[in-house]
Amino acid sequence: MLYLKNLFYHPAATPTPILKDINLELAPQEMGLIVGRSGSGKTTLLEILAGLAQKSRGEILWREQRLTSEHLQQLGGLVFQFPERHFCGGTILEELRLGHPELTADRIDGALTEVGLEALPLETPPHSLSGGQQRRLALAVQLIRQPHLLLLDEPTAGLDWSMRQQLVNLLAKLKTHWTLFVVTHDAGDLLPIADRCWTLEAGILQSVEPSASINN
Repeated sequence: MLYLKNLFYHPAATPTPILKDINLELAPQEMGLIVGRSGSGKTTLLEILAGLAQKSRGEILWREQRLTSEHLQQLGGLVFQFPERHFCGGTILEELRLGHPELTADRIDGALTEVGLEALPLETPPHSLSGGQQRRLALAVQLIRQPHLLLLDEPTAGLDWSMRQQLVNLLAKLKTHWTLFVVTHDAGDLLPIADRCWTLEAGILQSVEPSASINN
């Protein structure tokens, strides 16, 4: 279970807090969805959960263990918005092995199978893939790390309707094995597979029913 208790973030460079006493719970193998406009604090919250930013105060717990930034970096796998822009490997194999030179063939095959890319040659350049395939590869890069929590920033951004639906179907499959925490400004495609849902506005989090109509 992921717990956020009175999470507060107010960097010195900003006149007002970015996140204001965030409280939420998310069970294992659930998908939590946060919906908010640009500038509402969504990406900042993901960066804190990924251990890339330090909260000002509050607690983050996983199964009742208080987590430091170092713990969070091991716990979570963050897929950035437009992750394809961050690809560095010349081939799929190189991309998966970045930071993991000792990866076994079984782990590589397992990650690619999980995201539906097992049929692609490992020598394929990532930038030659379709947009949907690139998002799947970005997920595989994180699954290689075997995180407990998958963090996704606007996972359907920039995809056409067909690719968005394929990605939503994949996320529904992934949450049977992983806990997913997703932030977006456009909840339409993702609401049907969300178990918990919140809105975030000016750093204030409010719980809503996933079946509710959310327009941002």
